[in-house]
Amino acid sequence: MGEPGFWDDQARATRISTDHSRISRRLERYDRLRGEFDDAAELLELDPELASEVETQLAPLRAELAELQEDALFTGEYDAGDAVLSIHAGTGGTDAQDWAEMLLRMYLRWAERRDFQAELVEASPGEEAGLKSATATVKGENAYGILKAERGVHRLVRLSPFDSAHRRHTAFAQIVVAPLLPDDDALEIDETDLRIDTYRASGAGGQHVNKTDSAVRITHLPTGIVVQCQNERSQTSNKATALRILKSRLVELREEEREAELSRERGAAQDIGFGSQIRSYVLHPYQQVKDLRTGHEVGNAQGVLDGDLDGFIRAYLLAKATGKAN
Repeated sequence: MGEPGFWDDQARATRISTDHSRISRRLERYDRLRGEFDDAAELLELDPELASEVETQLAPLRAELAELQEDALFTGEYDAGDAVLSIHAGTGGTDAQDWAEMLLRMYLRWAERRDFQAELVEASPGEEAGLKSATATVKGENAYGILKAERGVHRLVRLSPFDSAHRRHTAFAQIVVAPLLPDDDALEIDETDLRIDTYRASGAGGQHVNKTDSAVRITHLPTGIVVQCQNERSQTSNKATALRILKSRLVELREEEREAELSRERGAAQDIGFGSQIRSYVLHPYQQVKDLRTGHEVGNAQGVLDGDLDGFIRAYLLAKATGKAN
């Protein structure tokens, strides 16, 4: 960073500065925690009767060490960066669309808890209630590495508020997570592979939404991936954001194919595709959220739906790092 001409290439300099800041924060955190531990150990050695006080003093340190353990699991090319989170209603009709909206709320609350910056890019309302789909960007350190743990199908079991007989219904929604690529990423897309449609945004919006055909939907014909954006002020801005998200989705597809190939080489039968069911949320006849990959479960389903996801995420990341989860 001290070399002459470092800032001549602004994009490269920004990336290096970001990496420098992230690594500096980790080193400062390590030095601080090491100092707190040494102080506690010295205090205990001087007076063993203070063991209970020392244990209380170490409690927050243990929590931070758990976070550091999580950080050490991120070794992928894009793990340290930002993410694109997409939610798609699946089987279950109106219940599935309502479930998609519940999941969006859950992830937005989780992002707030983690001090991540989440921004809604697109939300397509359902016919009666809920959402057919939604896309948000999540920005923060390791956002993509963390959210990768959430990709797959999420299953909800509850008494349906849309059933006059109040019967129990099962609904599904799919979570797709991709790395949010920088604006200057060199990935090229052949324009002939794209179908670009414009439409008038539906649902709640500001002054410019619902008045012009500014929303943009892009279909990548070779893969069938569809992305859309309606929250920017102009059609041009919406198209630029949609193209950036499309690039991110294509990179994620490439990453999945690479992981599948590595799994075949290891002889492991892994299903890492978007269609794999990963977690069940049961609200009736009892309350329980259970991850089907790790066995991690929580009885406070409402707490999970309010954004308390870290236990599930950490359990999966640790299991995956030790080869005990797909």
